[in-house]
Amino acid sequence: MKKALIIFFIFLTNAAVAQNDAAELAKKLANPISSLISVPFQNNTDYGIGELKGSRNTMNIQPVVPLSLSKNLNLITRVIMPIITQYNITGEKEKQSGLSDFTLSGFFSPAVSKNGFTWGAGPVFLLPVGTHDLLTGKKFGIGPTAVALKQSKGFTIGALIGQVWSVAGSDSRPDVNQMFFQPFFTYNWRTGAGCGFNFEYVQNWEASTSTVFFNPIITAVTSFGKQKLQMGVGPRINIVAPSGMSSDWGWRAVAIFLFPK
Repeated sequence: MKKALIIFFIFLTNAAVAQNDAAELAKKLANPISSLISVPFQNNTDYGIGELKGSRNTMNIQPVVPLSLSKNLNLITRVIMPIITQYNITGEKEKQSGLSDFTLSGFFSPAVSKNGFTWGAGPVFLLPVGTHDLLTGKKFGIGPTAVALKQSKGFTIGALIGQVWSVAGSDSRPDVNQMFFQPFFTYNWRTGAGCGFNFEYVQNWEASTSTVFFNPIITAVTSFGKQKLQMGVGPRINIVAPSGMSSDWGWRAVAIFLFPK
């Protein structure tokens, strides 16, 4: 009986530790500039695009690596690497597939947040590495980016913004003058499960067009052996799009591999 009670106590202790770990990981993941190495795989699929009712699948591979510059300052680096397959977008029965242009961001951020509030700012680069003429702008761009957020009692609310201007590249392609704005909200339970949403607003100043997606999502933190993982899924709702390019519906699935220190 005594041995059984000891085993039961150890089980409860381990379960509590695991729950606390999951909650802490979920909290860090809700913060785009947390000091957590992660490799997100974000898959976006949109259907019924334009007059031809085309489809597009975009797999964004987004490794995040924090670097400690000093006791008080971190540099959070993130690169977004899109792999795109689209059909019936550029013409009837036409298909394109390959890498699209990469986005590299660096956020200088305080190492310690104050009262749950933190922020980061730095440069963002547009890298013209697309492997298909219709999946690249063939322009190198640079600009500023910033993020600010507040975390309290499981809630995270904040926003990320960035602006890119082209400074080099093909003269035959339009210049890049584009803003990205992403307000976000998340609530995480102590189990590590969570729900939330974001808006992704892209303003193309050069073409005078706007694109807005609303992305609700539910998430959970789990483990496969020793590998920590967050998984999430939700719909994608296209609120605003350039003329003839709106989608009827879509969905997002996310798997984030976590490497806590």
